[in-house]
Amino acid sequence: MLLKVPLLLGLIALEAPVCSSKYVDVSKDAQLFAIGVEFAMFQFNQAQVDEYAYKLLWVGRSQRKLFSWNYLMDLNMGRTVCKKHDEDIDNCPLQKGPGMKEVNCTFLVDARLWISEFTLLESTCMPT
Repeated sequence: MLLKVPLLLGLIALEAPVCSSKYVDVSKDAQLFAIGVEFAMFQFNQAQVDEYAYKLLWVGRSQRKLFSWNYLMDLNMGRTVCKKHDEDIDNCPLQKGPGMKEVNCTFLVDARLWISEFTLLESTCMPT
């Protein structure tokens, strides 16, 4: 019984960092983060009833959850004059006047590069 107590305490001490939900800042230019941003943008546009595409205006928060490949991102996007199935949305001008819209979104993306799989875990958007 006495041998089990140190083993149990050791396991508890090791488990704490592994189960951490702490996020750390990552470079907005990091390749996997940038791919995650593109994935989140694509998923956002696909989910919209709006026929017009939104493009990225700026990235706010760029973080990764410790001990995982979950990326947390705050993105500001603007409505373009292009349809969401057009090819070059990044070079599309933004709508002006009554069609102008911007949204701020927070996305949580799970990136599994080794199997080329991305999953949108959470998405929250609000108009600006």
